[in-house]
Amino acid sequence: MRDRIFQTARELFYRQGIRAVGVDTIANEAGTNKMSFYRSFTSKDELVAEYLRDQEKQGWEWWDEVIAVHAGNPRAQVEALFDAHVSRTCECDSRGCALANAAVEIPEEGHPAREVVEQYKAEMRRRFRSLAHQMGVREPDELGDSLMLLWEGSYLTRLTFSATNGPAQGAANAARMLIRAHSA
Repeated sequence: MRDRIFQTARELFYRQGIRAVGVDTIANEAGTNKMSFYRSFTSKDELVAEYLRDQEKQGWEWWDEVIAVHAGNPRAQVEALFDAHVSRTCECDSRGCALANAAVEIPEEGHPAREVVEQYKAEMRRRFRSLAHQMGVREPDELGDSLMLLWEGSYLTRLTFSATNGPAQGAANAARMLIRAHSA
């Protein structure tokens, strides 16, 4: 029952938003009731934090898989990340980054989900900066931050523009231009 509730909540949170989905909806869509929900999760906040930890885990697994092909070549790793990111982000059913979406919906400091989001985004920044340092470019921290901004911005533009001709389509080329600009 717990797994069914969790899987249902994952889908609903991603498609409709965390605040838009209540415990009643989750329980109903999972084919159960609120009593079963609260036997599985002490609160919706706990469920949301678990959902985001799961999204974080999947995100880092994906990231590590993409860069592993180009071990020892940080520039190729960043380029591969952006190529894969554009491909994934521009799928018709993409709603962007679940953790970025949660950051917009959950501004309260101290909320268990907010902590997950902040740690994830801090780690993403650290990883982009680390890759930039490994490239040996000028102003590597600035490049790392610029890459992160490009990454995050492409998610947002995907929500307002079509998958086939929106700004997100150009994110991989923009990343290459940023790297060249910092390498010159």
